[in-house]
Amino acid sequence: MNPDLFKPCPEHGQVIIPTKPNKTKSEQIKPDLAQVVTDSKTGKSYSKGKLLGKGGFARCYEMTDLSSNKMYAVKVIPQSRVSKPHQRDKITNEIELHKTLHHKHVVKFSHHFEDQDNIYIFLELCSRKSLAHIWKARHTLTDPEVRYYLRQIISGLKYLHNRGILHRDLKLGNFFVNENMELRLGDFGLAAKLETVEQRKKTICGTPNYLAPEVLNRQGHGTESDVWSLGCVMYTLMCGNPPFETLDLKETYKCIKEVKYNLPSTLSPAAQKLISGILQKDPSDRLTLDQILNHQFFTKAFTPDKLPPSSCVTVPELNPPSPAKRFFTKMAKSLFGKRKSKGKLSSPQAILVQYFKWHFKKLIILKSSFTEKFLNESSSPATRNPPCLSRPKSFIWVTKWVDYSNKYGFGYQLSNQNIGVLFNEGTHLSLCDQLSCLFQGGDLHCEDQPPSQPPLLLQWVKTDHALVMLFNNGTLQVNFYTDHTKIILCKSSDSYLLTYISRERVSYTYLLSMLSEMGCSAELRHRMRYVVQLLQHHGDS
Repeated sequence: MNPDLFKPCPEHGQVIIPTKPNKTKSEQIKPDLAQVVTDSKTGKSYSKGKLLGKGGFARCYEMTDLSSNKMYAVKVIPQSRVSKPHQRDKITNEIELHKTLHHKHVVKFSHHFEDQDNIYIFLELCSRKSLAHIWKARHTLTDPEVRYYLRQIISGLKYLHNRGILHRDLKLGNFFVNENMELRLGDFGLAAKLETVEQRKKTICGTPNYLAPEVLNRQGHGTESDVWSLGCVMYTLMCGNPPFETLDLKETYKCIKEVKYNLPSTLSPAAQKLISGILQKDPSDRLTLDQILNHQFFTKAFTPDKLPPSSCVTVPELNPPSPAKRFFTKMAKSLFGKRKSKGKLSSPQAILVQYFKWHFKKLIILKSSFTEKFLNESSSPATRNPPCLSRPKSFIWVTKWVDYSNKYGFGYQLSNQNIGVLFNEGTHLSLCDQLSCLFQGGDLHCEDQPPSQPPLLLQWVKTDHALVMLFNNGTLQVNFYTDHTKIILCKSSDSYLLTYISRERVSYTYLLSMLSEMGCSAELRHRMRYVVQLLQHHGDS
């Protein structure tokens, strides 16, 4: 872990300086920590491992529970350093606060005990050390990596703020990374309860390069002060040094109070705007944590789900998933219950979620008659399909397509002769047959009702056996390569329809509700099974 881990007293220019007790000779010559320490109350013994870090009051060791072989990061505080009441109160408050915190992105507190020599605080071991170590090895991180870490920091910080807790010492050395490259927010030595503006303590505490202007002006810490420190962390990760760092502490404080720093031109415009929005002199002008997450730096760019361990020392190779895969994964997870949707979803996703949730999930996935008739291999198929319906006039499907995604994008022609192209970067071009050009005079009759907008292709994906296309009106079309059969799912009024185009290029349209009640032929059932399995596969991937 970080060399300045668990410092309750400032270092590297940190401002709070605890009263130093006069040391006796016995205190100056400290004996090494015993190889094995025992909790007298539980009888459990712990074997001391390597030193992880040290600070003003404490040292941090790797320790192993000899009864379970579980490993911890253990903060060891000599009793001699907490001999005065205010010193012990500080440690007690830290323990009492940390033990109440339970969040994915906060270092887990396990337990503590003390003996005549030391106080031992057992914490989650983060084997990848801290962001300070990663930054030292890498100097700068890529935008996707910064988004990856900041999302987790913000998640943990929102948890603290919602509980009325200020961290007050956010810096690279207090963000720990575990074996799975998951970030944990730690070191609550300076953490405090959020107070009203009038009741806030005016003490200047924290690390100089990350202090907010209002803290230096003795106006006290607020949630906005933590947000300021977060902006300094982002800047440091992207630029290689803190924004207000100088060779002189007074000059650093002057730059902070005047918000005087440089934004390198190498930063993306979105990153520059976000940093500028965070590092505002007036706390009320700063972006909130939610506004940061909704900033284009996060919403318009790729964030990896996970980073490889090699990224601790070298630039990782990150391959953004295709828009189609992201879309189908999201849709399938909603369909198969992997992720519950919260609130009202925006169109067209709302259409899809409603479309599949109330019909495919209800009729296929759940233990219904549809499940047995379509997905159970042992069940006998119906001798024939239900009665066909006439296709609605609004029914439109893809008759031709071409894949030029290696250079340009995906082109298609609809059954109404409209032509569309979905380019690789997401731009859509549609050529409608309603367009007429008058090269010389004359009148052109204008219909009372303007023609409806043709559906636009949202996403597409190719598998080994089929092409899947999803449109903005909720229509899903699956083209099978081998026999050129097709399945089209769409909505008409309050009903949901399935259209099957056979090998002979004859189309049949059915109500989904009728298919559920009566079943269907083996030919149709086989293709329905594939569609469901395809969505399930994307939901599990």
